[in-house]
Amino acid sequence: MTQREISVIAGMMAVTFGVRYLLFGLGGRAELPPLVRRALRYVPVAVLTAIIVPMLLLPDGHWQLNWHNAYLAGGIATGVIAWRWRHLLGSIAGGMAVFLLWRWMF
Repeated sequence: MTQREISVIAGMMAVTFGVRYLLFGLGGRAELPPLVRRALRYVPVAVLTAIIVPMLLLPDGHWQLNWHNAYLAGGIATGVIAWRWRHLLGSIAGGMAVFLLWRWMF
């Protein structure tokens, strides 16, 4: 590893530690306004959506909105199962089954 790569990694570590320390170490002592607390409840959903949606719509790095896209079929199936039955493991298993079946068929 070069000195520059080590410096970049160390800088990323320092920034990550600083942000987490402020939130966890000092967060218990400071009272957040109700609006901020309510907004923070949506962070996990927003992050998960930001990770999953590009994977479903851009599986090969370009738009693939057609019936050959097994990722999109599995994602839609997972969403429908979760909405209808509200069962996490059933949603995961059903989405994986549709994804694998779709990959095998097409």
